[in-house]
Amino acid sequence: MSIEVIVGANWGDEGKGRMVDYFAQDADFVIRYQGGNNAGHTVINEFGEFKLHLIPSGVFSKKTINILGPGMVLDLQSLVEEIQSFKEHGIDPKIYISERAVICFPYHRYEDIWEEERLGKNAYGSTRRGIAPVYGDRTIKKAILMGDLFFPEYLETRLRQIVDWKLQIAKGVYGKDNPFTFEEIWEWTQKWSKPLLPYIKNTNEILEQAVKEGKKILFEAQLGTLRDLYFGIYPYTTSSCTLSAFAPIGGGLFGYPPDRVIAVVKAFSTCVGEGPFVTLMEKEEADQLREIAKEYGAATGRPRTIGHFDAVATKYGVKVQGATEIALTKLDSLTGRKTLKICTHYKFENKMFDDFPINPILEKSEPVYIELPGWDEDISKVRRFEDLPQNAQNYVIEIEKRVLCPIKYISVGPEREALILR
Repeated sequence: MSIEVIVGANWGDEGKGRMVDYFAQDADFVIRYQGGNNAGHTVINEFGEFKLHLIPSGVFSKKTINILGPGMVLDLQSLVEEIQSFKEHGIDPKIYISERAVICFPYHRYEDIWEEERLGKNAYGSTRRGIAPVYGDRTIKKAILMGDLFFPEYLETRLRQIVDWKLQIAKGVYGKDNPFTFEEIWEWTQKWSKPLLPYIKNTNEILEQAVKEGKKILFEAQLGTLRDLYFGIYPYTTSSCTLSAFAPIGGGLFGYPPDRVIAVVKAFSTCVGEGPFVTLMEKEEADQLREIAKEYGAATGRPRTIGHFDAVATKYGVKVQGATEIALTKLDSLTGRKTLKICTHYKFENKMFDDFPINPILEKSEPVYIELPGWDEDISKVRRFEDLPQNAQNYVIEIEKRVLCPIKYISVGPEREALILR
C-alpha cells in the first residue's frame, strides 16, 4: 500500500494534471478532494490533449478508479458533459462520486456573477462558476448532497426551501426580481442528475477496502497553496482547502498518513485571477513567455499573469504543503532567455525578509532578485539531468537551494514522457 498526494505549491496552474497523469499509470485510485469546475488540468498523452475540470487526471489509466471526493462541489451539467467528452474520445471513465459531495446549482453561478459585478473594481477575480456561493452554502447548511438525489421527496422539500431563500437574496441584495423559478431548478436537477446516479457511492467504504487490499492511492489537489482559503492570499483565494493536510477529509480516507507529498512548481511564476503578485514581468517579456508556454487558464481561457520565479512564495508554498519532494514543470519554456531572475527576498519599508506575508505587506513589497545566465539549447528531448545544459542545471539547483526541498522531477514538455527523473 502507498498513499501519495500531488498538490500545487504556487497560485495553481503549475502543471499538476500532467504529473497526476504520469503517477496514475500505476495507481489503483486517484481522488480529487476539493474544488469544482472553476479550474482545469491540461493533460497531453497518447489519447490526445484534454482539459479536465471535475474528473481526476487518472482517468486515462485503464486500471485506475477515479473518485470525486466529499470535499468537492459538482456542477451536474458540467460533469455529465465532461464524461460525454471522454466517451467521444473512446474513453469510458471509471469514476465514483461521493454521496457527500455537494451540488453546484445554476443559482450559485448567478450569485457568483452578481457579486463580482457588485464589487466592480474590487472584484476577487472569480471564475464565475458558483464556487464561493456553493461552499458558503455548505458552511451555513443550505447545500444539497449528491446522495440526496436518491430521495426525491426529501430533495424537493429542501430544494424548495433553499430556492425560496435564494430568491429573497436575489431581490433584496442584488435587485433581481424572480431570475429563476423552483420549477426551472427542479427540471435542471432531474435532467442532469439522472446520468450520474449509477456513479454515486459511499466512497469512504470503497477507500477503506482499498487500503485493506494494499492498493496504491493518489490524491489530486486543485489550484495551489497561495489560493488556499486559510493560508493563501486571502481574500483572493478559492473557497476550499487546497492543502495536502485536507486530503483525508476532502477525499474521505482517515487514519492513514501519506507516504509522499509531491508539490508541483512551475519554473517561472504565473497566476490567474486577482491579488498581489510581487515578481511581475515587464509586459513585452511576459507576453512573449505567455505565448511560448501557452499560459492561458484551462477553465476560463484567461491569459495568465507572468512573473519571474518567486522563491519566497514557493518556499512558503512547499512548507505549508508539507512537501517531501518537488516536480518542476515547464523548464523547456525558458530556453532562449539570456538571463533568468529568481526572487530571493521581499523588500518592505526598507526591510528585507524571506518569509511570505499577509496581503497588507505583500501588496507593498518589492522583489529582490538574483540573476543567472540562461541557455539556448533545445532541452525537450533530454531525459537525464546531467544532459541538460549547465546553465539549466544551475537554475534548477539554485531553485532547490532556495525553496529547501529536493527537486526530483523536471518536466521539459507537456507530453507524459517529457520528464526527467532526478
